[in-house]
Amino acid sequence: MNENKRFILDEDYEECRIDKLLAEINPELSRSFIQRVIDDKGVFVNNKPVKASFKPKSGDEIVFNIPEMIVPDILAEDIPLDIIYEDNDIILINKGKGMVVHPAAGNYTGTVVNALMYHCKDNLSGINGVLRPGIVHRIDKDTTGVIIACKNDNSHRFIAGQLKEHSITRRYEAVVLGLFKDSEGIIDAPIGRNPNDRKKMAINEKNGKNAVTHYKVLDVIDNRFTHLECRLETGRTHQIRVHMASIGHPLLGDTVYGPEKGYSKVFGMELQGQCLHAGILGLIHPTTHEYMEFKAELPDYFKKILEHK
Repeated sequence: MNENKRFILDEDYEECRIDKLLAEINPELSRSFIQRVIDDKGVFVNNKPVKASFKPKSGDEIVFNIPEMIVPDILAEDIPLDIIYEDNDIILINKGKGMVVHPAAGNYTGTVVNALMYHCKDNLSGINGVLRPGIVHRIDKDTTGVIIACKNDNSHRFIAGQLKEHSITRRYEAVVLGLFKDSEGIIDAPIGRNPNDRKKMAINEKNGKNAVTHYKVLDVIDNRFTHLECRLETGRTHQIRVHMASIGHPLLGDTVYGPEKGYSKVFGMELQGQCLHAGILGLIHPTTHEYMEFKAELPDYFKKILEHK
């Protein structure tokens, strides 16, 4: 069933392209999808269809006709999982590099969800819908390390509550460019969509959400890079990557928030994305209510980098 959104534009979005405006208001929809809707005459301003470049004014009435999105069938796949812990409520795995957590446009197979559906059968929570069964949080495709999935809705709600309250322990290891004067520090800067590129996140004082990262220097590598422990107080999208880049220390291998060239290969190794590992996850168990902490072993490529002290 189609969904129709009708609203009066306020002055905050005046003189903004209609496709960009609708993408900002509807972050769950891609800009390309919105542009297709506009091309199909699905967006009206004051009862007239408009083009993607149209800039509405304050007080204009906008109608956005969102067509029904067909959700593809997600299939269970026999993909090996590095299981750290499992019981009747939760399962924690050490996610490998290059693996997407849940299906989305362009990635409907080969994800953690496909693997969990095979391993857990029907024992996954359904709160997040058919595309993300069991998934209560995620890490980036090229970030490795521990993530948790929930096998029932009660466990999902319990773990999600801890995430919302920021009471879950999340400690990462990272390799970043450059050296630090101080051995530890705190980055407290709000993160939101990059106003110039919706695919990126950025420090966004106006529209960002509170984001706090604690970091500690663990070692220096080849007098060029620094091995850090990063503890998340909040869990925003790309938080560590954006925060470290904001203070001039982007993650090694991160071509999105760091240098586009020059650090895709180091110590004779071709890197695949940022050097970031979710090493420790600590939480209160949904049934026993006891605190449990889980550790994911560093991947081999990360260990090899650390050898160059």
